[in-house]
Amino acid sequence: MMPTPFVVKGAADLRAFRIAPSDSNYFACMLDPLADGVSFTLVVEIFEPGGKTPPNTHGIAEEAFFVMAGSGRALCDGESRDISAGDVLVLRPGTEHVVENTGTGKLYCLTMMTPNEGFAELIRNGTPVELTVEDRAVITGRRT
Repeated sequence: MMPTPFVVKGAADLRAFRIAPSDSNYFACMLDPLADGVSFTLVVEIFEPGGKTPPNTHGIAEEAFFVMAGSGRALCDGESRDISAGDVLVLRPGTEHVVENTGTGKLYCLTMMTPNEGFAELIRNGTPVELTVEDRAVITGRRT
């Protein structure tokens, strides 16, 4: 079966998950191979204050983070860089990394992994999370 030639979703259609119940970050799924038939995964990754990813690497995938709101730090192969709204971080395959929220509010990143390399499956097998009013406002660009 051929996938549809285009996909359109609204913020109300987004489902969110924590990979593990104790994680301090969660993902609003925008596009992924499981739900949309694309070859990449695109999410809004939301970090609670003080939250961070565990150290991780990807064998073949590149991962990009566009910071939508908040501030944080990227630790990549032993180097540290501060990140804030408007910054883009690209990680090459094999780069060990941690992204952490160093701000007082949530950190929001538009995160893309290509190819998917099991990312969508990992996220969607996690614990469902309800997006907050603030989350939806940042995602839709309607922050006041």
